Amino acid sequence: MGWWCLERTLHGLGMKYRRWSTLLLQLMIQEAKLRLGLERGATAKEALDVIVALLEEHGQGGNYYEDGSSCHTFQSAFLIVDRNEAWILETSGKYWAAEKITEGVKCICNQLSLTTKIDAEHPELRNYVRSQGWWNGDSDFNFSEVFSLADDHLACCSGRESLEKQGGDVSAQAMIDVLRDKDSGVCVDSESFLTTASIVSVLPQDPSFPCVHYFTGTPDPSRSIFKPFIFVDDVKSVPKVQSPSFGNDDPAKKIPRFQEKPDRRHELYKAHEWARSLLENDQDKGQKLMRIMLDLEKQGLEAMEDILTRTEVLDPAEVVDLFYDCVDTELKFFK
Repeated sequence: MGWWCLERTLHGLGMKYRRWSTLLLQLMIQEAKLRLGLERGATAKEALDVIVALLEEHGQGGNYYEDGSSCHTFQSAFLIVDRNEAWILETSGKYWAAEKITEGVKCICNQLSLTTKIDAEHPELRNYVRSQGWWNGDSDFNFSEVFSLADDHLACCSGRESLEKQGGDVSAQAMIDVLRDKDSGVCVDSESFLTTASIVSVLPQDPSFPCVHYFTGTPDPSRSIFKPFIFVDDVKSVPKVQSPSFGNDDPAKKIPRFQEKPDRRHELYKAHEWARSLLENDQDKGQKLMRIMLDLEKQGLEAMEDILTRTEVLDPAEVVDLFYDCVDTELKFFK
């Protein structure tokens, strides 16, 4: 059984990505590649093939903020997982390399991690770096050494350090603890940057068991709770965690773009901001609320563990309202 902190789809396919700077600067935004990989690929390898094809055609980079005057260049890594296999894909410009993961625990961070074990690569990768004088062809080809700026490839990965603290415990709770680890730098809460909504996905290798995904739906996992979700037919939508729609009046659609900044917060997000303020301004009440919320989270984890260990097949009717009810309960406590 695999446990991953990932994006997800109903195929039982998950993906996580990170970005950084390398020697090559290029433009398609990485969230778009991630979404299209999940949408078009039914397996981890198929999703990888989709992403590298988009990379070849469109490059990478773009605008991450609602600011029409800014455009960012960056490179990306993807951790792509299905029930049966996992791949790490790392990129620089249109060039890429990938490693198939067959055992152990892996993570990606803001530095390149692939070295000499490469199971798939851009067909012109080695010819290109040789033509640039970055590799002479005599030594083993090391992707991170060739493409990293200075000694960036030697920097530590906070995610790996946090995983090592778990001492081999790879469970949903352990992954949640990793995402909440502020000491390691995995979870960030500062004036300039806040860790966004987080996900932990459980992808059983046995297809008779459902994939279980835990969403916060709110930023800063150290102050959010993870709520279970299972893809089934007729699953109930949850408007309280959907950002409002502005239709054709959305500043992203108007020309010139991004001349206004609308309030895109959903109802749970607004309630979470109130709870965050309570934690900061009234520690006693804030800590009491947090204990209640963590108890709710624990109940959800235990309920999902029961589903993943029972012998009978899950009745979809049991979970069509699962995430809706969890969000509704959370909001009631916030109010």
